[in-house]
Amino acid sequence: MRARAAETAGTARRPRAGAAARVLAAAQAVAAAVVLVRLARGRRRLPPLAAPVPDASPGSGGSAPWIGRDETPGGGSPEISVVIPARDEERRLGPCLRAVLADPAVTEVIVVDDESSDGTARLAAARGATVVRGRPLPDGWVGKQWALHQGLREARGEIVVTLDADTRPRPGLFRALDAALGDHDLVSAGPRFVCDGLAEQALHASFLATLVYRFGPIGPPAPPPPHRVVANGQCLAFRREAMLRADGFTRVRGHMTDDVALARALAAGGWRVGFLDAGGLLEVDMHESAAEVWREWGRSLPLRDVTRPAWQAADLAVVWLAAALPALRLAAGRPTRLDLTLLAVRVLLTTALRRSYARPGAGVMLSFLLDPATAVRLTQATLRPVRTWRSRAYSLGRPACADALTCGARPAPPDRNAAR
Repeated sequence: MRARAAETAGTARRPRAGAAARVLAAAQAVAAAVVLVRLARGRRRLPPLAAPVPDASPGSGGSAPWIGRDETPGGGSPEISVVIPARDEERRLGPCLRAVLADPAVTEVIVVDDESSDGTARLAAARGATVVRGRPLPDGWVGKQWALHQGLREARGEIVVTLDADTRPRPGLFRALDAALGDHDLVSAGPRFVCDGLAEQALHASFLATLVYRFGPIGPPAPPPPHRVVANGQCLAFRREAMLRADGFTRVRGHMTDDVALARALAAGGWRVGFLDAGGLLEVDMHESAAEVWREWGRSLPLRDVTRPAWQAADLAVVWLAAALPALRLAAGRPTRLDLTLLAVRVLLTTALRRSYARPGAGVMLSFLLDPATAVRLTQATLRPVRTWRSRAYSLGRPACADALTCGARPAPPDRNAAR
């Protein structure tokens, strides 16, 4: 009797296990289709940012020459103010300032010292930047938005470019951003990353691959719906008057994921938001170790405070099913044909991602091996978000406008007839 009962129980378990396997296989097939559709968008992308070459020859019809910050004649751009929010950035700010101050397209450089405890303000002043002493952080604000809010109000240029202290702009970046504003109202620049060390580069590239799986390649030719817009807050460009009217930084004041929150809120109001490849004109040295990549980038990449729960679940499912699961099954020696197909796709993506790094090495090519760990980190940061940054702790509650589209009245589209 016992043997017969055990046999009956085993027979019951096998259909249930078979049904679960079929459901998992179907879900993975759906995730694979979603990823392939998103990757296919990369065949038609907006061209990368490139410095315009002004034609000043007689009779060419080119723009009248402009005078840069150092009275160097240039090629036909409006005044550009660069705003750099900085809190305890003395170690990283120097190279950024050196590059910005040397660019003749820039007419004004403002460093907002956000209550630094080191020599950030002293260094910025010594290099020749205008230093704005940040006022105490008001309730309900995250520090970076508060610093940018203050810097915007001090800026005088028609165009404002915001840069993080760890960026390394190259000559021509600011003219290229100005030119891109002819087709967009907010431009976000995708940089080339500086990652030293095998582990740091591999983990960073694995995290970067999840962004492509969730949102597609950079520079989509057609704008996504506002709730799926993404941006890179390390470098943003916009017209000063339009941003003042929109009061953009105030509208996203409580978001930790400030860049995406700003882009989505403005896109919902009719702004044309462009996320463009600027790898040839901008480098970023974000982190100093693999542990810092895990801690800091893994904290922000889930986009938890700007994404609705259903989309969070869908994005995590795509990462787990299309990236982590094939790598886990390969490690176990039991990959399916779909797993092998997805691994081949991942290798092709890895080849494309090499262009996103200043010095691509073996870490980029081996990054797919860390996809399971990356999926764990994204899940952890989604379920247990950390709201601390630069020695400040913020409320753990989600902002009232978690999807970044309902933060008060939507901004009106910029007055494009007056532009340029």
